[in-house]
Amino acid sequence: MFASIPSAVVLGARGHPVTVEVHVSPGIPTFTLVGLPDEACREARDRVRAAILSSGAAWPQKRITVNLAPTRLRKTGSGLDLAIAIGVLVADEQVPLPTGTGFVGELGLDGSVRPVPGLAPMTGVVEADAIVVPGGAITEARVAATATIRGADHLGEALLALAGEAPWPDPTPLHEQPDDEPPPDLAEVRGQPVAKLAVELAAAGGHHLLLVGPPGAGKTMIASRLPGVLPRLERERSVEVTMIHSAAGVGLPAGGLVRHPPFRAPHHTASTVAVVGGGSASLRPGEVSLAHGGVLFLDELGEFPPSVLDALRQPLETGEIHVARAAVRATLPAQFLLVAATNPCPCGGGAPGACECDEARRQRYLRRLSGPLLDRFDLRIAVRRPDPDELLAAEGAEPSAVVAARVAAARRVALDRQGRFNAALGGGALDRHAALSPAASAVLRHELELDRLTGRGLHRVRRVARTLADLEPSPPDRLEESHVVAALALRTRLGAMARAA
Repeated sequence: MFASIPSAVVLGARGHPVTVEVHVSPGIPTFTLVGLPDEACREARDRVRAAILSSGAAWPQKRITVNLAPTRLRKTGSGLDLAIAIGVLVADEQVPLPTGTGFVGELGLDGSVRPVPGLAPMTGVVEADAIVVPGGAITEARVAATATIRGADHLGEALLALAGEAPWPDPTPLHEQPDDEPPPDLAEVRGQPVAKLAVELAAAGGHHLLLVGPPGAGKTMIASRLPGVLPRLERERSVEVTMIHSAAGVGLPAGGLVRHPPFRAPHHTASTVAVVGGGSASLRPGEVSLAHGGVLFLDELGEFPPSVLDALRQPLETGEIHVARAAVRATLPAQFLLVAATNPCPCGGGAPGACECDEARRQRYLRRLSGPLLDRFDLRIAVRRPDPDELLAAEGAEPSAVVAARVAAARRVALDRQGRFNAALGGGALDRHAALSPAASAVLRHELELDRLTGRGLHRVRRVARTLADLEPSPPDRLEESHVVAALALRTRLGAMARAA
């Protein structure tokens, strides 16, 4: 007998429909699994057999062949276990064919149905009217699914429901989704007016930010407050970010959807695969994709391997990462704000006059950061330790909500004017939307003649100047000298930043 059961697998951050075909015929008892399964998928034979027996059903003592179609697609993970088990029992005529019903889930040896990474993107592509998933993952499964979602905590529950001997377990009711925990507030940062302005500019215009300063200056604290001044994710972007996090196996908020911009801070020992994604045939999303729609923070930038930093160039320019392996390839979203922090020297600097590094040692340390990477930071800020009066001040600083309102207004101005953020403006668009006054043009010409600015740097200065103008109550049509001078001051050369810090 033959059975065909709809299911799905995940590749990168996208789900792909899979049809589990099962044929059971008389012959020497065997179990053959074909259709490009990986090692975890091939191990389904032992999990499925034990789960069926633990559920009170009989394992067919016949020749069993399972084909995972389409055969050109690599099948990864254990999410096909439940569909294989149902297919075996349907082909053996122990349960009726569940017409229009798909199955996604891993099976335990005791018959329990367990969640798998990527459940959200998988249920979004299963070709069925109803989908059975692990009972504890119904909220995640509903994120992108258009079909009816049913939950089962045990294979036995699903078999009783398919046989008509019991109803499907009551699904979790759809309540108003609770909000995920808000990010930390900018009001907690004492002093640092220039760094706070840089955070506001980064959020308003989509500009990448580099913070250079000694330990204890507050670089990490400032960077972690950036998501709090970014607008909440729109519905479409929220679903996209949730699908990426689901595919990577990252825990989702209680409501299922990721609504606040994500903040990812990988350790400097992270490998290239961990940062950009891939690693196997499944091509799991890396940190650059997990930061999609939010912030990627690289603390101790100079300690990251050069290969990792060089791999960031593509997503910084295109907003996506292309990962290829011998048998499979995937394109993953990676549109994020890059915020990086580094010490000014190997010893960290610290209090004025406390640095023990000579100039040669400082230069060797700073040369770890390549020129092309540094050129992609629109904002480069020297962060000093705040003085005692600022730290002990009783009056709080400006809260994130106030800054976020200005950021939202500046974003609306930019989007209404040009349909994109200022950081994405190209040469022709800059001439149309960031025209220079004669005085502003003279300032930039002087910087170019002194070789203190590259062609790419020129465009980035104009973009920052455009954002500075947009943050004003009545944004001007053209950039004035004050805008350009301020933008240049926020793009300090790294050596000067190190000496200043």
